[in-house]
Amino acid sequence: MNRLLPVPDASHANAARREVESVARTCGFSEQDIGRAALVALEMATNVARHGGGGHLLLREVSAEDRKGLELISIDRGPGMADIAHSMSDGVSTYGSAGVGLGAIRRQADEFDIHSQTGPEPGHGTAIYVRLWPGRRAPVEKLAVVGSVSVPKPEELVCGDGVSVVRSGSVVSLLVVDGLGHGVAAQQAANAACELFQKGLVASPVMAVQRIHAGLRGTRGAAIGVANVDLVASSLTFSGLGNIAGLAAAGGQVRRFVSMNGIAGHTAGQLREFVYPCDGQGLVVILHSDGIGTSWSLDRYPGLAARHPALIAAVLYRDGTRGRDDATVLVLRRAP
Repeated sequence: MNRLLPVPDASHANAARREVESVARTCGFSEQDIGRAALVALEMATNVARHGGGGHLLLREVSAEDRKGLELISIDRGPGMADIAHSMSDGVSTYGSAGVGLGAIRRQADEFDIHSQTGPEPGHGTAIYVRLWPGRRAPVEKLAVVGSVSVPKPEELVCGDGVSVVRSGSVVSLLVVDGLGHGVAAQQAANAACELFQKGLVASPVMAVQRIHAGLRGTRGAAIGVANVDLVASSLTFSGLGNIAGLAAAGGQVRRFVSMNGIAGHTAGQLREFVYPCDGQGLVVILHSDGIGTSWSLDRYPGLAARHPALIAAVLYRDGTRGRDDATVLVLRRAP
């Protein structure tokens, strides 16, 4: 789950910095690494306030290779940057400051990516992705890179959505679950679905859906979507129960997934799975809960499909969240 830190103006930048420092300590960061995290958070929050007209930071713990790291994404709906490379240069500022913010963020980050879009059309604004790891040792993801954003309904302390990823050889299996309603009972259903999913990769997504459906009896129930992506065979198999939406985009082709009606743990008709070829260049797979509207299109965001999956998820959350439910986006992109 991501913590959503509001930054409506510069007076909130220090509060965001303190929150990030606290999470960095929880991750076991050294004092030096905590200092890096604090600097990155302060610069990102300040940029959002000064140049984006206000926005948010998305904060969460991440883990890889038995280590904990910190992920921080800033999102705003400001005017954007027409020339990102120029704006990244030290000394460049449109605000009258020293102009070292973006350069400092990039230097301190162990993983960094940025997407910015100008113009009056929907989708303008800037999103910056950063990950920080203890000792500056970033893991290397092979075959596919995965990222997600999962934010609870406003004023809720827990998220009733969940995501889970299982890798086995060339196959990456993805789960998005939306516990019915929101709050603690929805979170319990989502957590139970993720635990069932993590018990082992099932060659058939429909079998995974059946297993989760049977295991959620006695809970509030959930909508679930499972996608198996075979990166060597360049094929994707999807099975869904309830209103989890998704698509695969590759080689200029976009294929939207078909999910069956029902509620996992309660009612399900005939479960089916569908196979989608994905053998073109630039494969991107996206799954999301119904806290995200379905009217978005990647065509609205030139260049976004080539960015880090967590950055893709954050932009779709920024522009697609309904604001009245838990909201989750899970993205896989074939590694370059």
